[in-house]
Amino acid sequence: MENSYRIPSKTHIGHVHLRVANLDKSLEFYHGLLGFEITEKVGEEAAFLSAGGYHHHIGLNTWNSKGAPKASRHGVGLYHTAIVFPSRKDLAKILNRLLEKDYPLLGAADHGVSEAIYLDDPDGNGVELYWDRPREEWPQKLDGSVKMYTRPLHLRDLLKELS
Repeated sequence: MENSYRIPSKTHIGHVHLRVANLDKSLEFYHGLLGFEITEKVGEEAAFLSAGGYHHHIGLNTWNSKGAPKASRHGVGLYHTAIVFPSRKDLAKILNRLLEKDYPLLGAADHGVSEAIYLDDPDGNGVELYWDRPREEWPQKLDGSVKMYTRPLHLRDLLKELS
């Protein structure tokens, strides 16, 4: 498929809105566990969360999903939300917090360009927590394009960032 249009390189995804079954449980996860700030709450139906004072990075609502079952792993829909941390040490800090709270992890991977930790939110939505390596460290193919891979991420090595 050919497309002559190129999206501007400074474009980024601004926020994600998730349908959730229970707003309080979702707030416990995104605010209480991951540390996002609540920027606005709309009754018992919706909340907006941010990192660093932005109007919102995550919107949560129960408008059409209150009490609904968890997201299916085998249907169409969101695979995961990816949350980028500014440094490897910051990723180690959130990993340490998750381990302290005994929150279940689904996996961890080194992708060459990034290191990532995978988990689910209370509604079964996949969440990737990661940091990007500096661009000059990204593995490349012979033609100069990015060469991503998936290798195990050793969590003990990541936690050494906190020493």
